[in-house]
Amino acid sequence: MTTATEKTQRRAPRPRADAVRNRERIVDAARELLVEHGPVLPLDEVARRAGVGNATLYRNFKDRGELMHHVVITVTDTITEHAERGLAAEDAGETTAFGALRTFVHAAAEERIGALCPMLDATFDKDHPDLTAARDRLTGAVEQLTERARTSGDLRSDVGVGDLMVALSQLTRPLPGTGCLGFDRYVHRHLQLFLDGLMAPARSELPGEPATLEDLRQD
Repeated sequence: MTTATEKTQRRAPRPRADAVRNRERIVDAARELLVEHGPVLPLDEVARRAGVGNATLYRNFKDRGELMHHVVITVTDTITEHAERGLAAEDAGETTAFGALRTFVHAAAEERIGALCPMLDATFDKDHPDLTAARDRLTGAVEQLTERARTSGDLRSDVGVGDLMVALSQLTRPLPGTGCLGFDRYVHRHLQLFLDGLMAPARSELPGEPATLEDLRQD
C-alpha cells in the first residue's frame, strides 16, 4: 500500500534545470565576493554578478545569513570531494599516500578556504546539523589522508590534522590591502614549501603539541 508520505514525495516536482543553475550561480558569485571583499556581502552585487534578478536571489535565499550558510556548505563539500578523490587514487595505486595528501592540499587551496574563514564569525548557526554533517565528513576524509601518509613513513609524526588545516587556511588567505592583488600566483609555491616541511625525517622538533580539528573548534 502506498503511504501518504510516498504520495507526497511522488507529487513533489523536481527543480527545473535553469532554477538549479541559477542557484549554483548565486552561490558561486557570493563565494567570489566573499573572497574579494570579506564577510560584508552586498546581495545586489551578488545578483548582478550571478546574472540573475534580485527576486530570483531572494526566492532561493531568504537573507544574507542563509546564503553564507550555503556557501560554507558548498565549499566544505567540495574540499571533502578533493580529499576523497585522493583516497580513491591511493586505493587504486595511482599515487602514494603522501602524493594523495599533496594533491589534496593544492586542490583545497583553489577553493580559497583561508579567505572564507572570516565568515565563521558571521551571524549564522555554525552548529547547524547540515554544517556539522559536512564538517564531520571533511574531518574523516582528511584524517584518513594524514594517517595513511604517516603510516607510510613519509609524513612526520609530530604533525596533526589541525596543523595541516591551519597552515592551509593561513597560506590561502590574501593579505590585506590592494598591494597584494597578485597574491594568488605565490600560493602553490608556498604550499609546496610547506609540504616539503611535513615530510619525514623531520629536520627540527616542533614546539607545542600536534593540533587536532577539535582544538580548532574550541578556539
